[in-house]
Order: sequence, then structure tokens, then C-alpha cells
Amino acid sequence: MGNAVFEFPLKEKVRNYLRVEQLLGQLKITAKSEHTHLQLVFFEQLFELLDLIERLDLRSDLTKDLDAHEKNLVYWSKHPKIDSTALEQALKTVLTLKQKLKTDRRFGSSLKDDKLLSAIRQRFAIPGGACSFDLPNLHFWLQQPLEQRQTEITQWLETLGLLDDAIAVSLSFIRERGQFVEVVADNGFYQGAAEDKNELIRVKCSVDGGYYPTLSGNKYRYALRFMNFAPEDGQNGAVEDSIQFRLAAC
Repeated sequence: MGNAVFEFPLKEKVRNYLRVEQLLGQLKITAKSEHTHLQLVFFEQLFELLDLIERLDLRSDLTKDLDAHEKNLVYWSKHPKIDSTALEQALKTVLTLKQKLKTDRRFGSSLKDDKLLSAIRQRFAIPGGACSFDLPNLHFWLQQPLEQRQTEITQWLETLGLLDDAIAVSLSFIRERGQFVEVVADNGFYQGAAEDKNELIRVKCSVDGGYYPTLSGNKYRYALRFMNFAPEDGQNGAVEDSIQFRLAAC
């Protein structure tokens, strides 16, 4: 099976970014489906995302991050060996996103105004609440031609384009801060000290050995513990062997 990368945020802001990123990724996949059952999953994930972004001040966090990225790019532009073309493109992207964040409406606000979405959203909070007897209007929509349905889904996703782009840029800058290095977890345990700039711990390890990493800690110190994966036995005990893995503090 090879290696997998596990990501552990050290700050609440990054935890929120990762959750939004995952939901957006799932939305894009289910949006392409031709099957009505998977399109129901699309609505579940869409409303879950809306619930999340309505509770968070993502615009403020993203704006602060983009300000910091702009300052860093301007600083690096003075370095004689920097790839000026790539840097200019990155700076242009950051400045464009900053401007859009200042002028665009609140994330998801246009979706709240959509008549179909607003009419069906509340029922999705009920387990199994999307049955035809609960939401006949939705099931009528699901019987419309595929092209018409996918056109509307595309329009809904386009309203989240700025959020998608801003999250992608911010997470890419965070991930690129750290380079993977080889380390060893003695008896399945590794402890590290985080620097002020560290917001994310990335662990690349084999998934062939029957274990997975867990993390505890905060923005100052963190501890990794590798656990055995054995759900059939009801036992997920700690690994007692030394494990070599790759770590990036971002």
C-alpha cells in the first residue's frame, strides 16, 4: 500500500481550514456523479459546509494569512537567487484574493438565498430526513434531466470558488514551510518542540505495518504516539517497537 501523510493542526485556525478543504473536496467529487443517491450526499456535505462556515470567521483569518504571505513574498523578492517569475505569479494570486475578500459577500450567503436550498436544508439535519415523503420538492428536482441538475450544482459550487481558492492558497503556504526529515519514534513515541511559526505537523509513514500516528499537544510542544490498528480484536494498543518515519513541522 505504501506511505500515507497524516496532518495534525497545532492551531484552531488550521483545523478549520483542513475541515473546509475536506468538505470542498468531497463536494467536487459528488457533484460529478450522475446517480441521484450520490447527489443526495452532495446536499448533505453542502449543508454541513454551510453550517461550518457560518460558525467561523474565516474571512478574517484568511485575510490575515494573505497579508502575512504578501509580506513574505515581498521579502523574498529581494533575494538574488529567487525564481522571480514564480514569485510574481504567487504575489499576484495573493493580491487578487485579498481584493476579492474585501469586496465579495460573506461566504455561502448567496446559497442561503437560494429557494431550493433554503427549502430543504432544515430536513437534512434530521437522520434520514431526505426521504421523498419529507422532501418531495427535492425528489422532483432529482428527476430533472442530468444536464439541468449538473448546471445548477456547478452554479452553487461557483459561489464557493473564492473560499476554495483562499483555503487552497493558505494551506499551500503552510505546507510548504516544512520539509520532511527522517526521525525515529522509540517504542512508538516521539516528542518535539514547536516553533512560533509552526501551525501544522505532517507525518509520512508506512501503512503496511498495521499502525497509525496520533498527536497530542499544542503550539509549544507536541507528542506523537503510534497505535496498532486492529479493530477486529477491539484493541488499538500503543506500538512498542521503534518506528522510522518522516516528519515536517510547518
